[in-house]
Amino acid sequence: LTFLLFQPLCIIGDLTIESDIERIMMSTIETYGRLDILVNNAGILIEESAQNGSLETLDLLWKTNVRSVYHLTMLAVPHLIESKGSIVNVSSIVGIKGSATHLSYTISKGAIDQFTRSVALDLAPKQVRVNSVNPGVIETNLFSTNGRDAKEFMSEAARCHPLGRVGQPQEVATAIAFLASDEASFISGETLVIDGARLASC
Repeated sequence: LTFLLFQPLCIIGDLTIESDIERIMMSTIETYGRLDILVNNAGILIEESAQNGSLETLDLLWKTNVRSVYHLTMLAVPHLIESKGSIVNVSSIVGIKGSATHLSYTISKGAIDQFTRSVALDLAPKQVRVNSVNPGVIETNLFSTNGRDAKEFMSEAARCHPLGRVGQPQEVATAIAFLASDEASFISGETLVIDGARLASC
């Protein structure tokens, strides 16, 4: 792929609303005339477990974290086949290791990992690569919007990562850019862990 500089197109939408997803894709193609890369990055996090969870929580997380990725990918596939493009999904290490306190979130990220592998196999003959990044705790507003004291949570999380800190958004963005680029031209179906050795230490 050759990266070209474009003016950014900002589209406000709710990925739990099908018509918004369709509008996002249509506006992108109308503006740029093509699609080279799809990064499925939107998601929400809710704390709950098998002891206090609810079907409402599961439905909301599934609709946001999985169904929207499925829908947007289905719309993107014809354009990505044409451009021989790339998909990068944003998953999580809890999709691999599990979490007692984030049950529905864990289920959703496990699904994204399987989605990544399955779509990679499906699109490989079309020369479309599909990968995911699986971060540990990254310093974003995902946790503060979840009702947690962000500073306290980040301090606790840093102790769980052998590198002694949580990750930064730029570190995940760099990995996404690599997987989407020609530098990763023989990588597909991969779930790339970015977690300061947290998963390896468990």
